[in-house]
Amino acid sequence: MSSEKPLHEGLFSWPSASPTLLGSRCMDCGEHAFPSQDSCRACSRQNMAPADLGSEGTLWTWTIQSFMPKTPYHTDETPETFAPYGVGYVELASGLKVESRLRENTPDKLQIGMPMKLEIIPMRKDDNGADLVTFQFCSAEELG
Repeated sequence: MSSEKPLHEGLFSWPSASPTLLGSRCMDCGEHAFPSQDSCRACSRQNMAPADLGSEGTLWTWTIQSFMPKTPYHTDETPETFAPYGVGYVELASGLKVESRLRENTPDKLQIGMPMKLEIIPMRKDDNGADLVTFQFCSAEELG
């Protein structure tokens, strides 16, 4: 039996029945960041605190990735098994826009402004056989 672990620590709350993105918030100017940062990109101060960024947002823009990602963004897919996927920016309640893989890969099913919901998905296996999981967004209607 293989175990699961995050592809990168600190990006999302996991394991969790209701995972959320994790980032930081500047305690001086209120700017949010993802992933978490030690200093604020808006005011340059170093008064950052952990922030739960939530699990919902709206699709701000998108495209379809029709070629396999290059290293270090590799998966277990091969040229024969690769399937195009959506990539987009999802605007969270804080106003922060997060780049994310999208579950949907059909252009006529993606619309700017549509409600989106975070989900955790397997990405690939590590050298020890553990499933590495990451996040993506899908239509909020798909998760109900």
